Amino acid sequence: MSLKALLDALPVPILQAPMVGASSPEMALKVSQAGGMGHLAGGALAPADIGPAVAAMRQGTEAPFGINLLMAPKARPDQATVDAALARLAPWYAELGEDPPASPNEFAPDFDDQFAAIVAAAPPVASFTFSILTKGQVDALHAAGTYVIGTATTAAEARAWAEVGADGISAQGSEAGGHRGHFLAETEASLVGTMALVATIRAAADLPVIAAGGIMDGRGVAAALALGASAAQMGTAFLLSDQTAASAPWRGAIAAAGDDPTRLTRAFTGRHARGIENRFMRELRAVENEVPAYPVQNRLTQPLRGAAAKAGEPDMISLWAGQAVKLAGPGDAGEMVQRWWAEARAASDELAARVRR
Repeated sequence: MSLKALLDALPVPILQAPMVGASSPEMALKVSQAGGMGHLAGGALAPADIGPAVAAMRQGTEAPFGINLLMAPKARPDQATVDAALARLAPWYAELGEDPPASPNEFAPDFDDQFAAIVAAAPPVASFTFSILTKGQVDALHAAGTYVIGTATTAAEARAWAEVGADGISAQGSEAGGHRGHFLAETEASLVGTMALVATIRAAADLPVIAAGGIMDGRGVAAALALGASAAQMGTAFLLSDQTAASAPWRGAIAAAGDDPTRLTRAFTGRHARGIENRFMRELRAVENEVPAYPVQNRLTQPLRGAAAKAGEPDMISLWAGQAVKLAGPGDAGEMVQRWWAEARAASDELAARVRR
């Protein structure tokens, strides 16, 4: 079987996006059990925790599922860089009555160790964001029986993934919430909308495409499939589900979101990401290009975000969300997937009737 055949065989061609800090194993399980494909967010997992997480999914469902890794570079910042970043954050920590953290020895889990754990666990699907695997790494996953999905924000990135042997492409449109997955060009050059991106990637690479970014309901799913995508990936749409891991102030900000509340920022993590604009983003905008690159800034703001979540303070939390976040609603993740698929089929029938006039 190929990845395209696997996606075509899904009862519901909807993938749940892996969202560190927001999606949960329970969410992934519910989605796979409902006929879609759940996705574990493995980016923050210690290598020793990856095997058990995959095993737990296997125990819960025989349906396909995936796990995602963030390909964070090894961080070795000089002390002056860390000290300057902590000094910049000190007033924010003080506002919460907290001291800035001590300079960390490590800034993110080791990717090579995480990758080895995924090869050993052999999940049905593994996806990767922020960079690109080598052909040897892709071959190792294939030998383990795992399909490989690469995140691409441009047609050039999709071609690069095809060249190393990936089985499919997650086309991350500019509308998507959370971190940008670009790796070949700068952020501005990689902000292609989902509609245009799916079309250009389909023309650039002979691989199944998964449309991701701004898809919030069944009509969005139908539109993605009409563009030629093999499936639609949805993330923000799950943030208010019963299985969300998003904090209470994060959920509150989503529920209160206006029409166009999101902006790109690198202030929280050192890598551009889309979220609901808050005071931290606004006040650091003038200096956000000075903060150290991911994962350094991300590690230095983790205690701040944790303390803010406990204090119910949304202005110091990374409120990751995609465009059209206002359409997010509550419900069981599995029931959401089935409802969206019913909406997609109804929208498709409406379009077919109109085309035949």
